[in-house]
Amino acid sequence: MTHIKNNIAVIRNRIKASCIPVNELSMGMSNDLEAAIEEGSTMIRVGTAIFGKRLYPDSYYWNENKPT
Repeated sequence: MTHIKNNIAVIRNRIKASCIPVNELSMGMSNDLEAAIEEGSTMIRVGTAIFGKRLYPDSYYWNENKPT
């Protein structure tokens, strides 16, 4: 996972070097926030750390197979 995050940081730096303003690098969640910060993340998602585990699995909220 760290290898992927490092690649994302490299891509962000290349975009910034081409004079396109990129101020944020969003990667990481509650379970890996320390590694994300070490790899240069400027925005992390910490919902689980604040609110706890969801009552229902993600598939309950985002089920692509569910008819609309």
